[in-house]
Amino acid sequence: MSGTTNVLRNTDESTAEALLAAYLGMLAAERNRSAYTLRNYTTDLRHFFAFLAADQIDLLNADRHTVRSYLASLMEAHIAPASIARKVSTLRSFYRFLIQTERVETNPCEGMRGPKRERRLPNFLSEEEVSALVAAPEPDKPSGLRNRALLELLYAAGVRVSEVFNLNTADLDMSDSGGALRVRGKGNKQRMVLVGRPAARALQRYLRESRPKLAKRGEEALFLNRDGERLSVRAVQGIVRRSALACGLDRRIYPHLLRHTFATHMLDGGADLRIVQELMGHASANTTQVYLHVTEARQRQVYEGAWDAMADSYRQVFEERQRVRQEAQTTGEEGTDEDTADQRP
Repeated sequence: MSGTTNVLRNTDESTAEALLAAYLGMLAAERNRSAYTLRNYTTDLRHFFAFLAADQIDLLNADRHTVRSYLASLMEAHIAPASIARKVSTLRSFYRFLIQTERVETNPCEGMRGPKRERRLPNFLSEEEVSALVAAPEPDKPSGLRNRALLELLYAAGVRVSEVFNLNTADLDMSDSGGALRVRGKGNKQRMVLVGRPAARALQRYLRESRPKLAKRGEEALFLNRDGERLSVRAVQGIVRRSALACGLDRRIYPHLLRHTFATHMLDGGADLRIVQELMGHASANTTQVYLHVTEARQRQVYEGAWDAMADSYRQVFEERQRVRQEAQTTGEEGTDEDTADQRP
């Protein structure tokens, strides 16, 4: 490999940051990674850099033993298995970039896996909770109409909060009976998602009655703040949280929970797994399949609940029969005593 002798030198903090900047630039330019993903990569790699600096280990000379020591430190710190697995993936990708740019010769993370992820079923809202949530915003204010349209869209389309942030008015094709919108998802991939009648009507009313009062001239964003600018991700999270409090939902409610709810309700309603996968923008059906386990768990609860109800019913019937039988026996014994008394001289 050309230049290896010159490259495999001690790297100071500025060099590590320069390599990180080059790596992030490649991800943004060639792979269309989102700002959120780039931020996660930055956090993961800087954490690894700090570990190396504490042990005075050179970034370009780190080996498998170094990486394993780093992972062990994460486990000792009780970092979640999913977070550790993500960090392993980030490091593997970063060192592949260093190989491609002739910074190192081998990848110390190649073939290495993080801890097995704990399988957790997604949380979701009931239909009653969704109805209460979307009805929470005040309907007589421009911000209330915007918030209603936003909540309806998050649930009805199952979109990510980052996808809502990137929506423009030109991405919508609405009518009273429903519609569709063009969404830019992970990796800047575009897909079409369907919108049902309630969400379409809420969006149309927002566009007709609310957005013109908020918009600045030339602003293309669909959802706007009070200054007429694109509504931020943090603002969307705040709207969802405040709407939940307003309608009395006493648990943590966040935008992605509505995405979980969309998928769960779709599958509960009999939608095909592949269709839900396409609507949600999942690259693999395995990602969507977790929601099947949610619906199966719900079906199991209904099934067990039905059997519990039947068992209670049978027990009540049995107890009632026992009571009637005991009363009949008691009445019969009293009648026998009376007959015996009548036969006495």
